Amino acid sequence: MFDRPETGERAILVHLTLYKGQEDLGELKELARSAGADPIHVITGSRKSPDPRYFVGKGKVEELKEAIEIHEANIVLFNHPLSPSQERNLEETLEVRVVDRNGLILDIFAQRAKTFEGKLQVELAQLQHLSTRLVRGWTHLERQKGGIGLRGPGETQLETDRRLLSMRIKLIQKRLQKVAKQRHQGRVQRKKTEIPSVSLVGYTNAGKSTLFNKLTGANIYTANQLFATLDPTLRHCEIAKGSAIILADTVGFIRHLPHELVSAFRSTLQEASEASLLLHVIDANADDRDETISQVNSVLEEIDAGQIKQLQVFNKIDLLDNITPHIDYDDTDKPIRVWLSAQTGQGLELLNQALVELFMTNKIKLNCYLSFRQHDIRAKLFDFSRIIAEKGDDNGGCHLTLEIDKKYLGLLKAVEFERVE
Repeated sequence: MFDRPETGERAILVHLTLYKGQEDLGELKELARSAGADPIHVITGSRKSPDPRYFVGKGKVEELKEAIEIHEANIVLFNHPLSPSQERNLEETLEVRVVDRNGLILDIFAQRAKTFEGKLQVELAQLQHLSTRLVRGWTHLERQKGGIGLRGPGETQLETDRRLLSMRIKLIQKRLQKVAKQRHQGRVQRKKTEIPSVSLVGYTNAGKSTLFNKLTGANIYTANQLFATLDPTLRHCEIAKGSAIILADTVGFIRHLPHELVSAFRSTLQEASEASLLLHVIDANADDRDETISQVNSVLEEIDAGQIKQLQVFNKIDLLDNITPHIDYDDTDKPIRVWLSAQTGQGLELLNQALVELFMTNKIKLNCYLSFRQHDIRAKLFDFSRIIAEKGDDNGGCHLTLEIDKKYLGLLKAVEFERVE
């Protein structure tokens, strides 16, 4: 058994065609680059079913060995999930590090996590993934502990590592439960203020963070790579005078997102499952956009967010010919789709218009008069409504024309008003 290298960047990619709708080879290349690897060679093939020992056949294993020697590669990246035994067998034969698709995604997430919660979630996912891969992964793990002060009741290093791994997983789970409780309290508090929450969801690299920055004036990291941002970000966003939303940017989705990540990031994705509306950001220029839409909806179902109303945002129209910014409506004249470019800013005002139409359905226009004794009501109306016109009189009172949500009509109980059609 060989000793695993500490690092490895010259990568050979392996992609087999097994079934329709499987992982994309182009996506594997993007994942490899996002992880910091240099894809120097690609090996492809097709099989009816994976080989139980190596996943690929013996012929492909020999082809891999030759390619590793010719290209001086030090890591092999598979575009498929491998079983622990397949990974070990390949490493033993090829004598280089072998990483499957799930391990590659976990590595990217580990690089991107910045917040305390994000780092905990990634570590939990990595440990759960590693727990099935301890056996014969490293030669030293099979040795009995020995030496002065280290002789124990016969526990092997492997058993010790398993026990420590289990303890660490339980500790992280407890910490994440506390963080999840804090997040829940934050959502409860936002609900009390009756400000609707909107979550940006979509396939990774669809442009969610760029759109988030444009809408909120934030400056979160964006890049043309998979999983550029990982940790959720929330910002207050005013869509009209007196009307605001809480906008949340969430982690991007991908085909067959590893179950360890879906489980570990459930508290983060809870922002999406408890949102008032989902802004489903779609790369309008992607050849497989229908497939990515389906993949995102599949993950939303998995986190119990499939029933939440969506507004689709077809982004990157600047890369398309003969497409101008516009809104598509359903049979009830509700906006269901907005076409825009977050990068250039084209159509952003239409997205704002669509949000106003969706969240201001209970708005009514009123004329009212406030006496000089009712300036406290006037101050509240400026907070909770859109003042269209204001005119003072000689008695210190004022005539107001305003637009207000029906739920705030209680503010006007002591005020005479008339509805404006």
